[in-house]
Amino acid sequence: MSRPVLDSITDLGIFAVDPDGKIVFWNKGAQLALGYAAEEIVGQHESVLFPYDTPGVVIAQGRDERGEKGGFHRVDNRLLRKDGTSLTAALSSQPMHDASGAQLGHCNVIIPKAGAGASDQRFADEQFRILVQGVVDYAIYMLDPEGCVHTWNSGAERIKGYTADEIIGHHFSAFYTEPDRAAGEPARGLAHARKHGRFENKAWRVRKDGSLFWAHVVIDRIDDDEGRLIGFAKITRDATEVLRAEEALEEMRSALHQAQKMEAIGQLTGGIAHDFNNILQVITGNLQLLLQEVGQNEQARKRVRNAMAGVERGSTLASQLLAFGRRQPLEPRVINPARLIRGMDELLRRTLGEGVEIETIIGGGLWNTSIDPTNLESAILNLAINARDAMEERGKLTIEAGNAYLDDRYVRAHHEVKPGQYVLIAVTDNGCGIDADALEKVFEPFFSTKPEGSGTGLGLSMVYGFVKQSGGHIKIYSEPGHGTTVKLYLPRSTEAERELPAEPSESSEGGHESILVVEDDEAVREAAVALLRSLGYTVYHAANARAALSVVESGIGLDLLFTDVVMPGDLRSPELARLARERLPQLAVLFTSGYTENAIVHAGRLDEGVHLLSKPYTRDALARKVRQVLSEERRQPGVSSPVAPPPVSKRRLMICEDDELIRSVVQDMLESKGYEVVAVGSAEEALQAWEVSDPIDLLITDLSLPGSSGVELAQTLRERTPDLPVIFATGLAEDCDMPTDERTATLLKPYGAGSLVASISRLLQAAEEAAVGSPAG
Repeated sequence: MSRPVLDSITDLGIFAVDPDGKIVFWNKGAQLALGYAAEEIVGQHESVLFPYDTPGVVIAQGRDERGEKGGFHRVDNRLLRKDGTSLTAALSSQPMHDASGAQLGHCNVIIPKAGAGASDQRFADEQFRILVQGVVDYAIYMLDPEGCVHTWNSGAERIKGYTADEIIGHHFSAFYTEPDRAAGEPARGLAHARKHGRFENKAWRVRKDGSLFWAHVVIDRIDDDEGRLIGFAKITRDATEVLRAEEALEEMRSALHQAQKMEAIGQLTGGIAHDFNNILQVITGNLQLLLQEVGQNEQARKRVRNAMAGVERGSTLASQLLAFGRRQPLEPRVINPARLIRGMDELLRRTLGEGVEIETIIGGGLWNTSIDPTNLESAILNLAINARDAMEERGKLTIEAGNAYLDDRYVRAHHEVKPGQYVLIAVTDNGCGIDADALEKVFEPFFSTKPEGSGTGLGLSMVYGFVKQSGGHIKIYSEPGHGTTVKLYLPRSTEAERELPAEPSESSEGGHESILVVEDDEAVREAAVALLRSLGYTVYHAANARAALSVVESGIGLDLLFTDVVMPGDLRSPELARLARERLPQLAVLFTSGYTENAIVHAGRLDEGVHLLSKPYTRDALARKVRQVLSEERRQPGVSSPVAPPPVSKRRLMICEDDELIRSVVQDMLESKGYEVVAVGSAEEALQAWEVSDPIDLLITDLSLPGSSGVELAQTLRERTPDLPVIFATGLAEDCDMPTDERTATLLKPYGAGSLVASISRLLQAAEEAAVGSPAG
């Protein structure tokens, strides 16, 4: 009975005390009987209700003697009203327990007595019967010493389905399941209550209609005034909803544990993949360069190709780990899977062999889905290969595609699934099947039902991760000897299908554009720079995003920013790309990474308009991707194709620049153009290098240098080589000290690669013409 109902009862005074005797509840009936309002009495000890000559210890002793084992206790007593008068009443006390069985205190019922005698006791019993009968949330009934039902309340009728006329006189074992009756559970419960005073249990019980409910049962022993057993009080609560809630909570805990495990594995595999792919990139980059140097040595070329095959296997392994951890960069498009599945027919027949019969069933009106088509094709192929192996290369493979709806009932039983409309792709084989124990583990990484050495155990886990990362659901059904079905549920898309792009037509040749490589791993950076230079590009490089931004702001002409995604420092790569494009609007951007984290991938999908080349990549893959990105950038309005610079002959140049970053960038730029470069940081270093190096054809110097200025350095060197061409690089618009003649040029910072190369070519050409036209000495 609820607290508001108890509080509204006026015929019976009801109050509750905690284990220490402090009053914690007081109803209207108690207020009418004893005069205290609830706010006056709650919190006081129950002893205030008893006269001094009849202390409250009487009721406490009675509880100890008669009710210490959980039973009812009733005593006639005198109670003190608020006005000091006394009230003769029957006081019934019942212990209260929580769900774990711990005692919360006692509930007391005050039944005023008009006088002494059996009629008053009958009145009190009738009032108590009315109170119990009004309880509908609990089945409360009495049993005789043999276990036959003696009383029956409305709550018992509601929960168990029997009316009082149908059940009174029958044994309470009728509520037990057949297995429990056979095991003697009813007798065991009564025997325990008879010996210990109380029996409490949770088990399945049977209603009149045969349906089961989860029951929380309490059986209390009832004694007469002489301590003889006269029966049992039985209280049953329908705890089915509580059980379902506990089961759901346990499932949620299990799902949370699985999600945490997946997250932990994802973090682990992501970190491993990043470092592992960087190592692979160093290896593959240098192998690609080595392949160009071994010439026609077939034995050396074979060894390089074998090493490249090993790199490819390592790359596949890292990719599978990322897929399982839901960390791979997906590029979803709205497609209709029917076209993709039909397009795989030839590939599947070639891969599975003639012994496997393939049947494709496409449902009518198949919905669209937003998915990464390349990864979906890989997932279907992976499932088909697993099916072929399960059929020992001979059997029937069925691929079905149709529309499906996952309702709330299904979702409650499958966590991480949202209700709604899905495109269902089912792959079924009639192979050997999978036993129940193995079926629970098939999606775990490195678990395999194949013989040792036959597969990595990452195929199904990769499919699982891909589907989950795409917002879908995967379910596997299998029975040993009868085959296996794997169902992929892909979220429906209401958008129109987007035509799949054709394979890039760009060749694997290089170009002449300028590229800035940003990579914190020195070995990876060197390999990338070497590969791009071998393709003919002018390449600059920086070790972090801040240094790269300085290169961009230096004014050097750039066509492409090629940057790693994951780098240390306060400036992240996406922000570098944004700032660089603010300064150079025509700049194309290509990201590379072995693990993208969440920098350019969100909700499992590559950000719109982002280009990514995953590590490790080959020379050909790099060449094709660079050409693709540059071509797309040129197709943007207002962007014209750069003009190839004129070829240059091998000349020796000296750069004198105290800013190490600018000096390094200019040196890289000139060396990529074919010049030999001597780079120094001061006039003093320039003079020392001049003495020990081969002849210098041209000097490029900053005006402001530590110690001697750039003008003084030029004057000193021209004393030794009067016709030395000099380019002054300065941030000042005017400088009176700079010489102005045909051997001298000035570049205002920031300057671009084109203007620098043009100035060098003009001065060197003028020097050659002057040398040809001068008379012999």
